[in-house]
Parts: sequence; C-alpha cells; structure tokens
Amino acid sequence: MTENNAGNTEPGSARQGGAGIRYSRDDEDIVTLTIDQDGPVNVMGAGFRADFGAAVQRLEAERDSIRGVIVTSAKKTFFAGADLRELVQITKADAAAFAREVELVKSLQRRLERLGRPVVAAVNGSALGGGLEIALACHHRVVLDRDDVRLGFPEVTLGLIPGAGGVVRTVRLMGVQAALPLIAEGKQLRPAAALKAGWADELASDLDDLLAKARAWVRANPDAKQPWDAKPGAVGVKDLKPMDPNSYSLLAAASGALRKETHGTMPAPEKALAVIVEGALLDFDTALEVEGRYFTELATGQIAKNLIGTFFFQLNEIKTGGSRPSGHEKQRTAKVAVLGAGMMGAGIAQVTAVAGIEVVLKDVSAEAADKGKATVAKQLDAQVARGRLTEEQRDAVLSRITTTTDYADLDGCDLVIEAVFEKRSVKNEVNAAAEAAARPDAVIASNTSTLPITGLAEAVPDQGRFIGLHFFSPVPKMKLVEIIRGAKTSDATLARAYDYVLQIGKTPIVVNDSRGFYTSRTFGTYISEGVRLLAEGVHPALIENVAKKAGLPVGPLAVHDEVSLSLSLKVRDQTLADLAEAAQSAEATARIKELENDPAFRIIEELVRDLDRPGKAGGAGFYDYPADGPKRLWPGLAERYGRPDGGGVSEQDLRDRLLFIQSLETIRCLEENVLTSIRDANLGSIFGIGFPVWTGGTAQFVNAYGVEEFTARADYLADLYGERFRPPRLLREKAARHEAF
Repeated sequence: MTENNAGNTEPGSARQGGAGIRYSRDDEDIVTLTIDQDGPVNVMGAGFRADFGAAVQRLEAERDSIRGVIVTSAKKTFFAGADLRELVQITKADAAAFAREVELVKSLQRRLERLGRPVVAAVNGSALGGGLEIALACHHRVVLDRDDVRLGFPEVTLGLIPGAGGVVRTVRLMGVQAALPLIAEGKQLRPAAALKAGWADELASDLDDLLAKARAWVRANPDAKQPWDAKPGAVGVKDLKPMDPNSYSLLAAASGALRKETHGTMPAPEKALAVIVEGALLDFDTALEVEGRYFTELATGQIAKNLIGTFFFQLNEIKTGGSRPSGHEKQRTAKVAVLGAGMMGAGIAQVTAVAGIEVVLKDVSAEAADKGKATVAKQLDAQVARGRLTEEQRDAVLSRITTTTDYADLDGCDLVIEAVFEKRSVKNEVNAAAEAAARPDAVIASNTSTLPITGLAEAVPDQGRFIGLHFFSPVPKMKLVEIIRGAKTSDATLARAYDYVLQIGKTPIVVNDSRGFYTSRTFGTYISEGVRLLAEGVHPALIENVAKKAGLPVGPLAVHDEVSLSLSLKVRDQTLADLAEAAQSAEATARIKELENDPAFRIIEELVRDLDRPGKAGGAGFYDYPADGPKRLWPGLAERYGRPDGGGVSEQDLRDRLLFIQSLETIRCLEENVLTSIRDANLGSIFGIGFPVWTGGTAQFVNAYGVEEFTARADYLADLYGERFRPPRLLREKAARHEAF
C-alpha cells in the first residue's frame, strides 16, 4: 500500500462514469455517492481511498447547500472489503506507512459522519469487512432484504480484525457481549439478523424501496448524529464500565474460551478481544487509534499472509475450477445412486439430497437401507430443532431419498457412488452391478480412502468413467472431497465429478492415483508419528497436548482411536499383501521391511490383538470411554510404554515431528505427481486432515518457515529420529534455488 494525498484532492474531482465514486445531486439537494470501481466488486484499495477522499472533500465544500447524503453501490454487492492483493504485499518494514493509510481511511469516515448532514447507507448487497465499516460510519443503514445478502466481519478468518472502525463502532452500537462473537468468530448475518443485532436499522423489499427509505430518513432527520458523538469523550459501553467488577467476569470467560479454542496459534481472535475491551474503556477517537495499531500488527504478520493466500486466493481458484479440465461444459448431476447406507453412505445421501439432487440409497437389506435414511432424518431433525431448517425443508430433502435393495432402481442415475467397506472384492462386485444398471454414460465413483482407483476401475468395462470420490467423516460437516483420477479416468469424467462436488457445496481437490492418495497418506504419517513417539517412551498426555498447542484439532492418539486401530492394521495388512503380489523390486522389499519393523504397528498389534483395545468404536483404544464421563487416556499406556526420561524428546522436537512429517509427505506427493497443485495440497491438508489453520496448509508451512531453513531442520530431525524426515529431492532442489513452493 502506498501513500497518497486523497485528503487534499480538489473539490469536484471525484471520478465520474464507470469507475470510482459517482457524485449525483437531486432536486431535493440530496447527494448520492455511488461506489462503482473498476472490476467486478468494490474493494478498499488505493483507488478507493483517493475517490473517497475526493468525495468527502466535495461534500464538505457543498455542505451548506445540501440536505443529506446517501451512500450506495452500482455493483451487485455493496462493498467487498479490503483489496487483499494489495494487503498481502505489506511487510513489517511497511508498517508505519501502512498505519498512516489506515488512519487516512478512518479520518475520512469521521469527516463523513461529522459532516453536519444526515448520511444514510443504502446497502444494496453484501457488506463485508470494509464495506460494513463504511456503512457503520453512516448515521443510518437501510439494507436490501434479500437471501443472498450478508453483513459481517470475516477478517478473523483471514488472520485479521476490522481495522477501519468496525470493532469500535460495533461495540458502541451493541455492547461487548453481543459484539464479541460477531467479530471474534467472523460471523456473517442475513439482513433480518443484522437488523436484530443492530448493524441494520431498516430493511427494504427492493432497490426502489431501498432508496425511497434512505431519502425518507434523510428528510426526517436533518440533525442526525452518531451516538458516540452525542457525548464527546465518553468512555464505557452498556455492559463494560470502567472500574465495575461486574463487567469483568464476561471478559475472563471469553479470554479463557478463546485460549482453549486456539491455544494461542491464531492471534486475530485474541487481538479482537483486546480491541473490544480496550476500546470500550477509551474515548471514541483514541479507541479507533488502538484498533488501527492492532490491525497493522496483524496485517504485517505472517499468519495473515498464510490465511489470505490459502483461504482467499487458493480457495477461490478451486471454486472457479482451477483443477477442472478445460474444454468441457459444466453439467449438473440429476440423480445419484449411493451404494451402502452406513455412516458414510448416509452422509453422502444427505448432502446430495440437500443440494436438490434425487438419491437412490441402496444396501443389501431393506432394514439397512431404511436405517441409513433414518440416520439422515435424525440429522435433519436436529437442524429443525436448532432453527436451521423448516419442517417443510426437511421433508423435501427426505422425499428425494429412495431406499432400495434392487440394482434395477438405479435406472436413470447419472452418478454412482460406492461407499461400502474397504475390501476390494466387495467394491468390485457392487461397482460392476451398479454400472450395468445405471445410465450408459454414468460416472462410477468409489468412496475409498486408500485403495488405488486404477485397480478398482478394472471392475467396469469403460474405465474412463471410473473415478475416486473420497468423502470425509462426518460428511455433512467436512468441507472437502478428494477426487482421485485413475490411470484411465477421462477428462470428461473428472470434469463431471468436479461439478458434482461444487454442486453439493463441498471443496474439491484433484489428485492422481496412489495408495492412500494424498490425504490418507499424509494423515497416516501424523497418527503413525504419534504412536512412534509413544514407542520411544514419550508420555501420551504430552504427545496429545503438544499436538493441540501446535494447532492440530485432535491429538494423534485420540484421532487414531476415532478411525480405529483395527482399521490401521487392516490397511497395513492389505498393503503388505499388495506389495508381495507386485513385481519384486528393491523399493517394494524395503517398504515391506519398513512396515514389518515399524514400532508403531507393534504397539497397535499389541493393543488390538493382545489387549482387545481396537479403538473408540470397540469401547477402548489409546483412550478409555467410560459410560458415565468423558474419554480419558488409558493409564496402561504410560505404564507399558513410558520411560523415566520421557523418551528424551524435547517439546520443540515433538511439535516439529508432528508437523514436519506431514509437510514432508506432501512434498513427496508433489514429487511423485500425486499432487499437481499447491492449492490442493494446502486446502486438502486443512479441510481434510486438520493440519493447523494458522500455517495455511502443509506446503505453505514450508514456505513460511523458509524452504532452506525447513530443509536444514528436516535433516536435523532425520539425524536424530529416522530417515523418514530426510528431505526429498524436490525439497532440496527448491532450497538450492532459494525457491518457494
């Protein structure tokens, strides 16, 4: 961001026409400022700051002859927020200049709201981030009551906080308790909810009504003032008063809840709380200055850059078809067959039906199929109870799901998703039967987490129509679907699968075939490393707690229990069998030896086969699961495997082993062409396997650490703990070229 002299622009120089801010004055002397920047949306970049400064100065020059001001937009959205392409370039060396830019925007907003004339925001579309800050700097906000309109501050999801008055104004409008979740959680509200919260003052039915209500308010309120300007210098808000001990129990609870949630890895929510509290105890203008300083600190930091790169730029690339083959028209899926009505199958049926697609849910018995539909009904009933669905919407979703035991009912299905258990012979049988019953051009997909797609495709005559669709559990909550392209999968099939995943509201990543693909391979290194640490004598509680302190949502032992220890053994045994069948090579022989001698699997075998502790579903694993209380680590772990010196592994080494092992496996997947894009690596690791959000993903973690520094640290870990940490060729090449991923 560069400095400019927007505040000194000559009156009347606001740009006219198709860019900038259009300035028009009607026969009632009401001025309408229509924000209409170049590009598809309005953003708070350098161009806007110059235009805004010119418009404010012109309003001040004409103040005595105007009646009021309406601020609106020529775009479908009111205002999209900050220019992130500009923001992500800011470094700590730019902090002082950046802070001056932030203060300039706030000073222009203050001049607008202290103009001495009523100012109304006619919010004709979504107002997020900087857009809502502009609206809050107006005396009154009329919002178009349309279902796709959202108001909110999503900055915290990108490692930031509102920096142009959003925190300070929101707290003064509604108090600390109401403002905190809206800002610290990045919530976005529909118009009716925004009206109830206090961000909106009126709702309008259409654009004509919007402008009519804005003009009416201008006429009725010639002496409008902001509430914070009614008593200049006032401090405190309705639920936080200086020196009032009753105000502080809320803050202690909020601070503890944030720390428990983020473990200090995500600074933005904590900075938001700091601004909320400090700002409430200061006069308005000093509070604005404090907000700007915290915003500058976050904007110049690495975590915000990680999150902006991954959750804005890379996620948008995926949503706009970044990994989708070109040259194929987009298609909508109309009817889906789901084979297997267990937990995964029922979840897939639910999200598909919610998206408006007809579903045939098949299982071997009517009882099993009906049980799957009943699982969907239970999930939807819970949403009705929480007010997220109406009873009519629930019934409509359930009406789209037909249960059956007969393959003939798959007639007309243009997509088949097999979701039976991980046994190749069973998958082959049901896929072959389903392919024969569905439409001749139907896409046949397997929801496998580990079995190679190329081998499974041999069950159908046209292997070009076969693909992997790896959903994650629980399906309704998990955002990711990993699309696996087999050796013979056609571009047309991949395009149709990609379109379906977007149609059901999930995020698709595309990978090439290999055992475990990308997410299962990488996730496997995490849970295996946790058991290796246990085998080395590290206390299990330390393993779990360090993982959570690093930002991993669940410790490796707990999540291993969730997926089941017995399943890990089955996957290992299937892998050994497949390697034994393959042509004997030095690589295959080495991999067999590695699996057979893996200390992690020795522990898992002992727990499952000797101690009957197969995981959570079996009632016992690394944890105990008492009926009368929360789960707890099984004391026998420390007794059996613990060592007095804790294995001699430092906490820093422990943390790095859990993080580095996943990034190293990601790099191997890139090197082997399993992964073909960094965006798929980053978003797949966060949405699919819970890699810490603050990192921006497994590949971005390497970039932010520094590729050369990461390589050196990996060599250090390899020397101490094993060759699995040795940097792959691709990593060394990147380090030698001083090149990021």
